[in-house]
Amino acid sequence: MTNIKTSKRMSLSAFLLISLIGVVNLFPSNALAESTSTDAIRDVVVVEASGLMDPVLVRMMEETLEELDPNETIALVFQVNISGSVVEDESVIALGKAISSSPVPISFWIGPSGSRAKGPIAELALISGDIGITPGSKIGKTGRSIFSSNSSEEYKNLEIDKKTINYEEAIEKGIARSSPVLLEHLVGLEGFEIISDVESGEIKPLTQTRFQEMDPPDQFFHSVGSPAISYLLFLAGMGLLVFELYTAGVGIAGVLGALCLLLGFYGLAVLPSNPLGVALLIFSMLSFAVDVQTGVPRFWSAVATISLIAGSLLLFDGLSLSWLTLLFGILLTVICMSAGMPAMIRTRFATPTIGREWIVGELGRAIEEINPNGTVEVKGAIWKAQTNRATPIKANDEIRVAAVDGFWLDVEPLEGAARDYRERKGNKD
Repeated sequence: MTNIKTSKRMSLSAFLLISLIGVVNLFPSNALAESTSTDAIRDVVVVEASGLMDPVLVRMMEETLEELDPNETIALVFQVNISGSVVEDESVIALGKAISSSPVPISFWIGPSGSRAKGPIAELALISGDIGITPGSKIGKTGRSIFSSNSSEEYKNLEIDKKTINYEEAIEKGIARSSPVLLEHLVGLEGFEIISDVESGEIKPLTQTRFQEMDPPDQFFHSVGSPAISYLLFLAGMGLLVFELYTAGVGIAGVLGALCLLLGFYGLAVLPSNPLGVALLIFSMLSFAVDVQTGVPRFWSAVATISLIAGSLLLFDGLSLSWLTLLFGILLTVICMSAGMPAMIRTRFATPTIGREWIVGELGRAIEEINPNGTVEVKGAIWKAQTNRATPIKANDEIRVAAVDGFWLDVEPLEGAARDYRERKGNKD
């Protein structure tokens, strides 16, 4: 009887032991499977590149290529709409080497519809070996190849060296594959997984897509480096500085004008600007400034307008501004400098720009301390002022206008003013 009980206990213990081993083996197996599945998840990176190829855009593309990890990324797709380049050939060659040696497949998608891939970006796309194009988009105008003479001959044979080809021609010549939308282009990438619903025909991607953009500061300077924005900023900056020259106030127009002018100069430095065009635009603003003082458009306004048009047309070498941008910049500048600015200056001064002798002897108050320069209020108008004697004038003190010097008033305090050396000399005589 005892032997039977002992046998039963041993059988039960063996059963429990075998079950426990199975459970223990089960959990590590599931954990390993989950870990393997997690490690195997890889995504596609999509980076948008538009505008002109400038140093900011090229640097962003290089950094993206350097950060690629083949264990995490199936492919890198550059979504491009680029109409030209303003960087040195060496920068493009270095970028081409990074694309050709990348451990992760590189692809280019010319989209959405209406996009362009012109110049060096077209060569980089051809180096990648995988190009998708949307209906309405174009690729080409590579010019002389910066990589090799063999490439130049190939581009001539494909007829993309001197012109761009459209969607149909690019597919017919085998340059690109049809990719009306981004998802269709991604589906054509090796390793990109999808689920297709047979009933509805809907395609759902299993592979995740990660979109990357420029950092805000880089995006800002990339936008400033575009021809249209740099041109308009340059005009706005000079116009605001001229306005500040002829008005009184706290200098908001001057600060804003200086900032616009600096950003405009940055854009002109990045872009292939023509020094003659820049000089003509500066001369145009100086010519406008002559007639701003009189308040009536005259000879110098006509000279300024001609110089403005010529400078705008000659501003860039190899790049052209759109007619809309030119029309907007020229018309707005002429209207503001010939009509708007003189009217604003007369309003702020509350007096004509000439014949101000009447104001001599008028009383007013100092808006800020005048030591030796500041601003005053006379007859409800704000003026730039300077002390005509050595005595400083405190804010809110009453003043008397002693003389007019151009757009400045010579003022003195009502009480406690130092005697003018000319008066002392006259009394002594």
